[in-house]
Amino acid sequence: MAVVANKRSIMTLFSDPMDHYSHRVRIVMAEKEINVEISDVKPGECPEDLTTLNPYASVPTLVDRDLVIYPAGIIMEYLDERFPHPPLMPVYPVARAECRRMIYRLDKDIFTLVDKIEDGTEKQAETARKQLQEVLTALAPAFCEKDYFLNDEFTLVDCCLAPLMWRLEMYGINLKGKAAKAINDYRTRLFERPSFKDSLSEAEHEILEEIAA
Repeated sequence: MAVVANKRSIMTLFSDPMDHYSHRVRIVMAEKEINVEISDVKPGECPEDLTTLNPYASVPTLVDRDLVIYPAGIIMEYLDERFPHPPLMPVYPVARAECRRMIYRLDKDIFTLVDKIEDGTEKQAETARKQLQEVLTALAPAFCEKDYFLNDEFTLVDCCLAPLMWRLEMYGINLKGKAAKAINDYRTRLFERPSFKDSLSEAEHEILEEIAA
C-alpha cells in the first residue's frame, strides 16, 4: 500500500463528484487552499488504485504521501490539523468537543435521512424527505442565532451542512415561512464564500440548472 502512495507527488483525493460526504472534504480543501489532485470516482466505478489503498474502496479517500485516510470526518480533522490556517475547529478542548458532538448529531439526525433519500426505496425516500423537512424546520432558529451554525466563525459543522444546503431542492425539501427565511439566509452566506464556489464539482454546478429547467 505504501508503495502505491509513495508514487504520488501531491495529495490526492478520491472523490465522487455528487457525493455529499466527498463535497464536505472538498470544501475544507478549498477553504485552506490546499493543492490537491482530485480523482473523480463515480458510482459503480472502482479504480484499481482505490481498491489497493482502501479495503472498503469508499469515497472520499485521501492519500497524503504514505498516509491513506478515510472516511470524511477523519479526513476533515486531519486536514484542519495539518493545515491550521484558517482554523475550522475551535481552539479550546470543550468547544472542540461540542463541535464534534454537533457533527455526530447531524450525521445521526439529518444525514441518515439524506442517505435514505438518495439510496432508499421510493417509500423510504418519501418518509425520509418528510422527516428531514421536519428536522430542518425545528432547527431553523439555530440558523439565525449567529452568522454560521451556532458559531460566529465558519467551522467544520458548516462544511458538513453546506453540501446539504446546496441539494435541498434536489431532495425535494420545500421549507416555508420563518424556517425558509432563516435557512435561505444561511444558505446565501455559505454560497457566497469563495471556498464554497471553488469546491463545487462540474456535476454539482449543474444541480440548480437542472432544477430550474
